[in-house]
Amino acid sequence: MNEEFVRFWPETASSYAGNVDWLVFAFTGMMMFFIVPVFVLLVLFSFRYRKGTKVPRDHRPRGSMKVEMTWIALPFVGAMVIYLVSARLYYEVRTPPPDAMEIQVVGKQWMWKFQHPDGQREINTLHVPVGQAIKLNMISQDVIHSLYFPALRVKQDLLPGRYTQLWFKASKTGRFQAYCAEYCGTDHSRMLADLVILPAQEYAAWLEQAGTSESLADQGGALFRQFGCSGCHGDASVANAPNLAGLYGRRVALQSGESVVADDGYIRDSILLPNKHIVAGFEPIMPSFDNVLDEEAVLRLTAYIKSLGHAGEGGQDGADQP
Repeated sequence: MNEEFVRFWPETASSYAGNVDWLVFAFTGMMMFFIVPVFVLLVLFSFRYRKGTKVPRDHRPRGSMKVEMTWIALPFVGAMVIYLVSARLYYEVRTPPPDAMEIQVVGKQWMWKFQHPDGQREINTLHVPVGQAIKLNMISQDVIHSLYFPALRVKQDLLPGRYTQLWFKASKTGRFQAYCAEYCGTDHSRMLADLVILPAQEYAAWLEQAGTSESLADQGGALFRQFGCSGCHGDASVANAPNLAGLYGRRVALQSGESVVADDGYIRDSILLPNKHIVAGFEPIMPSFDNVLDEEAVLRLTAYIKSLGHAGEGGQDGADQP
């Protein structure tokens, strides 16, 4: 029989997984400490005071302030400890380190698509190096999906039209199963993926073997030229279109008087829904590429725009948009 089906507890492949396990054990232990005595006494009293037994049945109320205060204080202190530990773990899992390697993820019925920074692409398999922080930038092509790595104890929904993030740092090598934890249609149960954690040298060898002639940003640059974006946003363009150099991370002023940060979601909206955020000083003349580009193509274009520089790397705050 497959070991995965007889294992009582999922294998741990990250330090975060061990911390989550300790939180679960501590919470379960605290609940047992308060709940088990109640049920034990309930059973004992049901026998002791059953009909016909000759035991004292004086029902006059008795109380003890020490018992009452202890019964209030202990659960409160235990709940606060659990809250603080869980809040710290939540903050950790929602705050990827700045040096994390970013991998793009697209979920669609019924498969997982992964794109590495150097252009390597995978379907239903994700290779990562051990000991390296990995940030997954994720979006759904159709319905809500949820990427779940039991061995890492991390899970995050993928939403259509919106990017979500997940990060982890694997602590051991091996092959582990990933699942879709959100019902997404007929073949939901078959929407699986393999997480392959390799030593750094083996991962580098895998990248070379699965390598591509173009990085993710280079592929986006090719799309940028293929779909005529360079005709308006290129360096030699005479059209009244924003300059994309240093756009990413910049705060952009809008015609409505509001401002937004040019992050991944903003760039995606500017490509697929160009009239959603009209930049101050520009006319809404950019055509929509919705139903022309899929989510993978948008991710490549976003990588290309990022490669043109971030805010503070030669760009100045201003009213720019793709």
